[in-house]
Amino acid sequence: MLAGKRILITGVVNRRSIAFGVAERAQQLGAEVALTSFGRVRRMTERAANRLPGPVEVIELDVNRQDDLDTLADRVNEGWDRVDGVLHAVAWAPPEALGGNFLAAPRESALAAFETSAYSLKAVAEALRPLFVEPEPGAAGASVVGLDFDATVAWPSYDWMGVAKAGLEATSRYLARDLGPEGHRVNLVSAGPIRTAAASGVPGFDDLADGWGAAAPLGWDATDPAPVADTVCFLLSDLSRAISGEILHVDGGYHALGAPGVAAATGRDGRRADLARTT
Repeated sequence: MLAGKRILITGVVNRRSIAFGVAERAQQLGAEVALTSFGRVRRMTERAANRLPGPVEVIELDVNRQDDLDTLADRVNEGWDRVDGVLHAVAWAPPEALGGNFLAAPRESALAAFETSAYSLKAVAEALRPLFVEPEPGAAGASVVGLDFDATVAWPSYDWMGVAKAGLEATSRYLARDLGPEGHRVNLVSAGPIRTAAASGVPGFDDLADGWGAAAPLGWDATDPAPVADTVCFLLSDLSRAISGEILHVDGGYHALGAPGVAAATGRDGRRADLARTT
């Protein structure tokens, strides 16, 4: 499905990262893959890269450093003449911007969450734009995919990261508007909770993940990023060539329920478990 595609993937920290699952699946589907990392995390990224099916290069990129962004296309261009797709899997908020203390979070913490988690989608797309080849009429151009967590509601403890994700969703729509005339598309995947290194820093994440599987109509395995990786690869492929500005939910159907707790009590067949009977 991705044969001949050249995909740049951000956000691989270790083998539990959703981005690692995407890199692994993309290689299995025929893509050439490169990763980005920076600073002290880079060594962890390189160790994870060694566990992928094929060799990959790890390119230095701190999305908050303008020098890194300004030189990104040149560094990618040392090995590739184009980029067919990019996964934005970068999000971070200072501890004081999380944990249920929304009103007391300082301005600089909220700004840091927005810059790293939302503005960086535009920054990375803009930096790689010179390597996005404008397609022939009717063909697929480059695909930008970002990882999201549903920002239509307020989650316990998520606080300014939730606000940043709302910014990410808006950013993706404006990018879809501005890159579309060049033949390129921008979409997000809103994933259910996956137990990653990043998730471990969100207060209350375990409680959220534990209840998700019981409430989601299709169930949910918070240790398995494969369904998310498969959907990202679909969006990176030519099969999604007419999809842009979209948010695809990969969460077992949780997002569709108005009262997930009630759904968990009734059972997935729609009947209250304590009233189900045979006739």
